[in-house]
Amino acid sequence: MNDDMLSQDEINELLKGVNSSDEEESDLNETDDSLILSDYISDIEQDTLGEIGNISFGSAATALSTLLNQKVDITTPQLSLIKKEKLETEFPQPHVAIHVQYTEGFEGVNLLVIKTTDAAIIADLMLGGDGTNPAEELSDMHVSAVQEAMNQMMGSASTSMSTIFNKKVDISPPGIDLLDFKKDEGIQNVPADDILVKISFRLKVGNLIDSNIMQLITVSFAKGLVDELMNPGANSPAEEKVQQVEAAPPQAVSQPAKQTASQPNESLSLSQQGSQQMAPPPQQAYEYEQRGQQHLGGVPFSQQRQVDVQPAAFSNFEAPQLTQAESNNLNMLLDIPLQVTVELGRTKRSIKEILEFTQGSIIELDKLAGEPVDILVNHKLIAKGEVVVIDENFGVRVTDIVSQEERIRNLK
Repeated sequence: MNDDMLSQDEINELLKGVNSSDEEESDLNETDDSLILSDYISDIEQDTLGEIGNISFGSAATALSTLLNQKVDITTPQLSLIKKEKLETEFPQPHVAIHVQYTEGFEGVNLLVIKTTDAAIIADLMLGGDGTNPAEELSDMHVSAVQEAMNQMMGSASTSMSTIFNKKVDISPPGIDLLDFKKDEGIQNVPADDILVKISFRLKVGNLIDSNIMQLITVSFAKGLVDELMNPGANSPAEEKVQQVEAAPPQAVSQPAKQTASQPNESLSLSQQGSQQMAPPPQQAYEYEQRGQQHLGGVPFSQQRQVDVQPAAFSNFEAPQLTQAESNNLNMLLDIPLQVTVELGRTKRSIKEILEFTQGSIIELDKLAGEPVDILVNHKLIAKGEVVVIDENFGVRVTDIVSQEERIRNLK
C-alpha cells in the first residue's frame, strides 16, 4: 500500500473508535437522565415507607375483599422515583386516578393510579356482577362504584395509619378522574413537584385481576412520614427549653439576684440544685442515646417492628346457632321500628294548579296502570310490589327486591 492510503485494518480501527465514543456518549446521557432512589431517600427511609405501605394497604385489602366478596391480595410495595415529565411514558394508556386529601394528621395529597380495565372489573363486582364481563367504558354509575370502593379502602388505610403514628389521621372523600396525559385530562391533581415517589403494589382480586396499583407522592411528603414515625412529637429546641422550664419544680428555680451578704452559700446551693434537677440523670441520658442509635442505626425497619395483619372476623347472623350475646344483640336490632311506605306514584304541579284542586279533580301520576308500586323503608326504595286486597284492607305483595345497582343509583 502507498504511504498516502490507509489499510483496511486501520479504517476498521478508526470506525470502532467512532462507534465506541458514540456509545459512551449515549450511556452518559442515559445516566444523567436516570434517578437513583438512594440519592433522595435513604435505605432506612425506604424500609420505613415500605412498612407503612405494607400495613396500611394490608388493611385496605381486607376492606376491599369484604366489599367485592373476593379474595384480595396486595403485595409488599416497590419504591422508585419518576420525573413528572416521564409520567406520559409511564402511563401511555388512560388510567383511573383517585386523589385523596389529608384533612387531619398530615398535609398533602395521596394519588392512586389503577388501570381502566381493573377499575371496570371492580365496578362490575360492586354492582352485583361477577366481574367476567366488565364494561368497556366507565359510565357515571361505574365511576360512583369505583369511588365508593376506593373510599372504603383509603378509609381503612387511614385508620391503620392512625394506629401506626398514634394520632388521628383523617382524609377527605376521594375524587376520581380519568387520567390521560396525551389529552391533558385529569392531570390537575397530580403533585406539582418535578420528581415524585412511585410506590407500586401488586394487586390480585380472585382470578379476575393480577395487576399493579401505583401510589404517587412527593419526596418531601414521603420523608415527612418517615420523620414523623422516627421522631414522634419532636419539637424545636426553643419549645423543648420552654417545656423543661415549665416542668421544673418550684424549688429548682434559683433565687433572685438580690441576696443579703449573709446568704451567699445558700444562693449557690439553690442554683446548683436547680441545674442538677433540670439536667437528665447520666444513666437516663445514656439510655436515650442508646435508644436513638438502636432506632436509627441502619437496621431495616421491618426487622424492628413485626406486625401481623389478618382479615377481620365478623359474626355471621345467618348461622343456625348463635351465642347468647349475639342473640341478645340481634334481638335488640329486631325491635327497632322502621317506617314502611307504599308509593303509588308521584307528580309535580305548580302552586296555581294545586290551588285549583276541587272535589272530583283527577291527578295524573308518573306510573302506568298495572305498574308495580314502590315499597320504601325510611324513605329508601328497597322493593317493588303489586296492590292486593286482604279482606277489607289494601296490601302489597312483594314482587321484586331492588338490585344493588339501583340502590347505589338512589344514593346519588
